[in-house]
Parts: sequence; C-alpha cells; structure tokens
Amino acid sequence: MASTVSDFIWNRVHDWGVRRVYGYPGDGIGGLIAALQRREDDIEFVQVRHEETASLMASGETRFTGEVGMCIATSGPGAVHLLNGLYDARLDHRPVVALVGQQARSAMGSHYQQDLDLQSLFKDVAGAYIETATVPAQVPHLIDRAFRIAIAERRVTCVILPNDLQLESMAAPSREHGMTHSGVGIELSPAVPAMAALQRAADVLNAGEKVAILVGAGAVNATDAVLATAEKLKAGVAKALLGKAAIADDVAFCTGSIGLLGTKASWDMMQDCDTLLMIGSGFPYTEFLPKPGQARGVQIDIDAGMLGLRYPMEVNLIGDAAATLEALLPLLEPKIGDDWRRTIETNVSESWQEVRDSAFVEASPINPQRVAYELSERLPERSIITADSGTTTVWYARHLRFRRGMMGSVSGTLSTMGCAIPYAMAAKFAHSDRPAVALVGDGAMQMNGINELVTIAKYWKRWADPRLVIMVLNNRELAYVTWEERIQAGDPKWPASQDLPDLPYADIAKLMGLGGRRVDDPEQVGPAWDEALAADRPFVLDMVTDPNVPPLPPHITFAQARGFAGALAGGDPEAASIVTNTARSLFGKLLPTRRGS
Repeated sequence: MASTVSDFIWNRVHDWGVRRVYGYPGDGIGGLIAALQRREDDIEFVQVRHEETASLMASGETRFTGEVGMCIATSGPGAVHLLNGLYDARLDHRPVVALVGQQARSAMGSHYQQDLDLQSLFKDVAGAYIETATVPAQVPHLIDRAFRIAIAERRVTCVILPNDLQLESMAAPSREHGMTHSGVGIELSPAVPAMAALQRAADVLNAGEKVAILVGAGAVNATDAVLATAEKLKAGVAKALLGKAAIADDVAFCTGSIGLLGTKASWDMMQDCDTLLMIGSGFPYTEFLPKPGQARGVQIDIDAGMLGLRYPMEVNLIGDAAATLEALLPLLEPKIGDDWRRTIETNVSESWQEVRDSAFVEASPINPQRVAYELSERLPERSIITADSGTTTVWYARHLRFRRGMMGSVSGTLSTMGCAIPYAMAAKFAHSDRPAVALVGDGAMQMNGINELVTIAKYWKRWADPRLVIMVLNNRELAYVTWEERIQAGDPKWPASQDLPDLPYADIAKLMGLGGRRVDDPEQVGPAWDEALAADRPFVLDMVTDPNVPPLPPHITFAQARGFAGALAGGDPEAASIVTNTARSLFGKLLPTRRGS
C-alpha cells in the first residue's frame, strides 16, 4: 500500500491510464504535489500560468486523444479558476477529471482562509460526480468512480481533497459494515440500436430522393462509415464546427461547414433536401437546418438527451456513430439517379471558388481571409489546428481545407475565448511529433495567450517536432463582437468597448526565445507562413489585418440587413471602411477573379 493518501492517488490515476496532469501548485494541494514529484518519471506535471489554462488543456487533450484529461488546482481561488475550462469540457461532452485541494477538515465551515463551499461551486459543472474525501479508506472508490463515470458518460468529474488528508497514511478499507472496495477499469462496447429500429431508419433514408447528412464531433471516428453511407445514398455531407475533421474537405460532396460560419453549398443543400441524417451533432442553429416538415429525419447519437433536440426526427437512434452506420449500411438501398449529387458537387466547387476569390479581395492592410487561405495551401500532413472564438473561427471554418489525418477543434458550445493556445499546447504534449497551429484573435492573445507563451518557452524542447505556430489576427479590435452588435442589435461600433491596443506580439515571442514575424503586406502572408512552418522552434505570426472585412453568413436575412443598415446610419465610426469592404466582398462573389483556380 502507498505510504500516504497522495501517493495512493497518483498510483491509482496511473492505473487508470493517466500520464500527464495540468495544473499550478499551492498549499491546498501540497501533499499531492510532493507525491507527484515521487512519480515524475511516469506522470508528467505540466505547470501552466493560470489554472484556467490547466482545465482548458485537459479539455484540449481529450479532444485529440479520446482519453480522459486531468487537471489539478489548489483550494480557494485555484479551484475557482478551473471553472471555465471545465465548463468547456462539459458542454462539448469531453471526459475530464479534476482534483481540487481544500482547507484542513477541522477548518472547513469556519470562514477560514480559502475555505469555500467547493461542493456547491462544482455541483453544476461536475454534477455527474462531485465528492469530498474525508478519510483515507474513502479515497479509492472516489477516484475510481470519478474516472469510471467520466469515461462512460463523457462528463466532468471532481474529487475534493482536504490538505491534511493528503498527508495522512494510506490504509485500505477494512472488511466491516459501511466499507466499500472498488477497483480499476471499465470495458465499453459500441452501442448499436436494435434491428427493428435500424430498419425504420433505413426505410426513411431509402424513401428519400435528396438526402443531406450533417456530422459533428460524434462522427470524427466514423469517417469510413459516413463516406460509405453518403455514397450509397448519393448524399452530401455538411459539417458542424466540431465535426470539421470527420470528413476531408477534398471529398467532392462535402459541403463544408454549416451555419453562420458555413458555406453557401451547405445552406443550399439544407434548403433543398427532403431527408436529413444527423450523426453525432448537437448543432444548435436550427434556422440553418431544413424547415420543420420539409424533410424526414433520422438522428444517431450516443447521448439520448441530444436526440430529436434540433429537428423533429422521425427515427432517433441511440448508438455509436461508426458501429450504428455499419449495422445500417446493409439495409440501405443504393440510389440510382445522381442529379442530386451532381448539384451538390457543383455547389461545393462554386463555394470553394468563392472562398478563393474572397481571400484576395483588397483590404487595409491585409484581408484576414487571405491569412487562412494561404495557411490552407500549406498545411503539413497530420497537422493539428485549433481556433479561438471570434472571427478566427469563421476563417477556420470556411477557408481551411482539412485533409484526412488532420485534427482540429474549437470551443464548441461554450465558445470561450482563450482556448486555442491551451488546446494547441495540449496537442503538442499528446502528439509531440505532429505540427500544430493555433489561430488566435488579438483579444484572446491579450486575455491569456501572451502569458502562456511562457509555458511554451518552458516546455517546447521536449517535443519531437518543435513546430507550434501561433497566428495572431491583429486587427486591434474585438471584431466579432463588433459585427454582432452591428448586425444583431443594429448598434454602431463603440470604440471604448471594442478597440484593443496594438502590441508587438512577434517581438514579445522573440524575447522568450521563440520565433516571430510581424506581417503587414498581403504579398508577404504566404512567405511568412512558409517561414513559420519551417522554423526550428515555436513561432508567433503577428498578422496585421483589417477588422472591417465582414464575416458574412451564407444567407443574409432581412433582419440582419436591417440591423447592419441601422448601425451604419447610427454613426458607426468605421462606416466608410465597412461599406467599401462589404461591397468588395459581395462583388468578389458576384464577379470572381478566378485567382488560384
């Protein structure tokens, strides 16, 4: 038996497969940190600059490994700081286990320093399992249940550990009434619906003549099955943001992203389809789906709570995406005509041409779309790409052509700022031989990104492939929020709220021993990416871009147009630039230059 409770905990989490934990030390976890030092040869401790980064990295790691992510924080403020990253994991259905320190048991409830009601603090984000350890004999089943529930339910769980308990001698539970004895491990089998349910789904899909497929994060490991299904049904495939890596963008019938950040090809397919097959997605924006009653629907999801939630589906199947599609395929009848498929492929080709044309529309000084387009042309094999919340998400969704073998993620449901760099760092720790790229707005860079350059500088020499490129979209503005205010509320830009200071991000990186380059000439965007992707160390690209290039949705509603016009009429300080750039973007679609075709 391990000598202390803390020693036992690290032995136990190692048995559960943990090889890395993200965190920041403090006296509330003093015993755990000391014991972790005794296991540093087989459990790596990654010291971040802020506990929020620790939980975001745990969320990021599980996105790129499928395994449980783990983070640790001290009592009081350390525990509070974990919340944002834990919510990020919870809302995107990612398994994360958090260990959180607490004051000594004798001080709890006495208004002692850093004595917070952690059970209440974490009861929502870790509602699947949140418990406080009080005696050594309780610790084994707390750790085991936290991991087993996190894995099985894809949830966030949390174990609270008073600091005095961490230092106590570990004793196994005795064999008496009131004791429990738990063990390590869980074997999960892919869930597959019953044959009768599969047949009902097949009947709906076989009856359709214009089938549209929408995939999300749940389909990322079902690529072959999705492609086989689409081929048999002569369907097109649209992708929610978290499903971007599920299907390669070089597939002719892949319409790309959907929604406000999506393509016209995806919009047109959803407006014209008569059957919708939704796989592993909780895509929330129902205005971009078929109108209720327009299409018959089938949905596949491992989580019953997500079924029938966005569209009135006729058949709701609880099951693993790949296993369910493989069981469904023999029941599907191959479609004979290909008019629908040809229409989709034509629209896809036109959408990619629009993307290319829009990237080369003139802006001052650089069109942000060109930054993403030039990257897309240069993405290394097996790249891992992350994007922050904001306009970077738009250009990530529309302009990056993922190839098979690449991975990528954003903060989906929470849409938190400050996620891209933690995700990319976690990707490098989990897959140190793969290049990673983080697309970051200057707002997120100033929020937490600059601090985490310190973490990158501390650890990058451990990585087999040192390439981690951080592209800062330096538009001196919280541009996406500005556009939301203009379009949704009809309010003009308020500089006091929206303008950001212009910082020398590349120079800051160089001060830390990293690579860096500032770019303010559109003709240097491509060469700058070449330099960064060939660098022998992590590299920061400071791209000086135009905040007034509009992130136009694939379909503009009357309400959006009215709000936009109202913002301009209301005295927006950037009105002249907005009108010019919007006109250029629209004319770039109507009168394409065919550059790069």
